[in-house]
Amino acid sequence: MTAAGDATAAGATGLRIPARRVERALLWLLAFSGALALIEPSPYEGMFVVTLAGFIATGGIRLPRLVALLAVLLLAFNLGGVFSLIPYLDRPKSVTFVAISIYLMVTAIFYATVPAQDGEARLDALRRGFVASAWVAAAAGIAGYFNIAGLGSIFSLYGRASGTFKDPNVLGPYLTLAVAFMVQDIMAGRGRLIVSLLKLSVPLLALLLTLSRGAWINGVGSVGLLVLLTYLTSRSSRQRARLAGQVAMLAAGVVVVLLVALSSGEIGELVAQRAGLQSYDTGPTGRFGGQIRSIPRLLELPNGFGPLRFSSEMYGIAPHNVFLNAFASYGWLGGISYLVLILTSFVVGWRTVLRHWPLQYHFLPVWSVFFITALQGVQIDSDHWRHFYLLLGLVWGIAATVPRDERARRAFAP
Repeated sequence: MTAAGDATAAGATGLRIPARRVERALLWLLAFSGALALIEPSPYEGMFVVTLAGFIATGGIRLPRLVALLAVLLLAFNLGGVFSLIPYLDRPKSVTFVAISIYLMVTAIFYATVPAQDGEARLDALRRGFVASAWVAAAAGIAGYFNIAGLGSIFSLYGRASGTFKDPNVLGPYLTLAVAFMVQDIMAGRGRLIVSLLKLSVPLLALLLTLSRGAWINGVGSVGLLVLLTYLTSRSSRQRARLAGQVAMLAAGVVVVLLVALSSGEIGELVAQRAGLQSYDTGPTGRFGGQIRSIPRLLELPNGFGPLRFSSEMYGIAPHNVFLNAFASYGWLGGISYLVLILTSFVVGWRTVLRHWPLQYHFLPVWSVFFITALQGVQIDSDHWRHFYLLLGLVWGIAATVPRDERARRAFAP
């Protein structure tokens, strides 16, 4: 009986180890495919279906109770979109918009289940795949900006680096998460400093060449918050002193990269020009004027303007505000649900980020980028960014792994 039990255990272990490896490989490929967004549907969509099927087959999905709340909030948000769609079922773009929203909801819930089992290895696979994908996207963006080998027509848009994305304003924030991962590894002393700085220089330069004000704010804010949180969660004065030295060397390396890039007169002029308000930002028919004019109308429309109808209702102006767009495309139900979702995510994140537990290292960059990106919703439309739902899911999923006896303890407690 014991021998039979041992054989069963060995057999179970034999099945379990390859399954874990398959899951990690799928997560790496899924994260890597996220940068390939020039075609629709993108390889990411196909890879997500394969990954989801693989996890179902291996029994690798477990839904923590905390994640159930995320699922409820996302469901309410998307129900608002479905109700708002009813008058526009004959509009293919509106139908597609809602379908994509529902699909992204599923991806967020899936990512939230990832840390529940084999969390450290799974998150490491996602992290490595994401950094690799961002490096490829960044290299393509740089090649496009400088029109290397005639690639400007493919990997740039309006003279701005867009890489493997259709829009420079999406490439930049996508790169921010990879930059945060790489900066964290440098601060932790992982790898040789010079090699790490050289690797970091590629996405950093591409981020600059997107000429996206939102992306610059996203990058500076996310990395700044990451550095602050890393300092606050350091366990000793020795760690903090070491961190200060690493940050100083990192800052020096970043300054060198920026000075080299800005030494080009053309790049310097474009950066200075893009840093200020543009003509389409101001005035009654500009971005902010359109947002203000839309509010009284939305207060009278429980179902909003309808999915993807803001531009047609507001004279061709895009919302450029994810909270406003939530009310415009998803109605009052969707708008309120989205606000509650983001505010609840803030509570979950800030209650978690200063705890000490095995997955804290992964949580710090994810939370830093998510928090800044969510705040930037007042100036950008991030509701259909694939990596935003990756961040959202991971925030809730990693938070759900904090041991119960750790939830009441802060990292800086004596």
